[in-house]
Amino acid sequence: MNALTLNAGRLFALGRSELTLLIRNRAALSVALMMPLAMVFVLRSSLGEFELDGGAAAVGEATLTGGIGMVLVLVVYMNLVSAYVARREELVLKRLRTGEANDLEILAGSALPAAALALLQVVVLTVAGAAALDVRTPQNPLLLVAAVLAGIVLLAGLSAVTSAFTRNVESAGLTTLPLFLLTSVGSGLFVPLETLPDKLASACELLPLTGVMTMVRAGWLGTGEAGGAGDLTTAAVVTLAWIVIAVFAVQRWFRWEPRR
Repeated sequence: MNALTLNAGRLFALGRSELTLLIRNRAALSVALMMPLAMVFVLRSSLGEFELDGGAAAVGEATLTGGIGMVLVLVVYMNLVSAYVARREELVLKRLRTGEANDLEILAGSALPAAALALLQVVVLTVAGAAALDVRTPQNPLLLVAAVLAGIVLLAGLSAVTSAFTRNVESAGLTTLPLFLLTSVGSGLFVPLETLPDKLASACELLPLTGVMTMVRAGWLGTGEAGGAGDLTTAAVVTLAWIVIAVFAVQRWFRWEPRR
């Protein structure tokens, strides 16, 4: 990649162009807007089968924190894989590289609408969801915001990596499926990690989104109920490691032109 600097003007111009394309693509926009909401209802039904300490309130909080994770996966990761592949196949990325924008600006600008949409949905889910499910609001909002931002950066990077192995938009549903399933089950979205066997739970702690979800839960529940400073440090280190891996993989394998 060329120089890793950002120009705000170019960044927002690229983001505005990508937003226009997203609004015109009604199918992608509908999935990004409606699917996370639908998955929250699925999450509540799934988590209701487990006996969690705290009863209905604990189920409600687990539903909302899991819903935040689902927003990140569906709106950022799955949406961006399709977007990057579509722009690559339409030679948009190739044309952008001949202009003033550098590689980071192109990738970040393309991700801005998905990131903004995810943040908006997280806010709505936090405020409306807490009221609808009659649960307490986040105990550590700053940590929750930091966790969501870290998740957006990580999943934007992983979406760029996944796009390199995705031949066309139609196959994006297949290439994004492994991470979606691993995250849904192994990162505590549908199945609480404490209900898994110890060795399996320990392995799941190393999955890409598990650290983010640990910080999300700590932000909502408070560090005392979510595991303490040691678990948070581990979660932050795992998340940072995956971000570094994603950046390296994007530099190594990201495709700017269609396969020949």
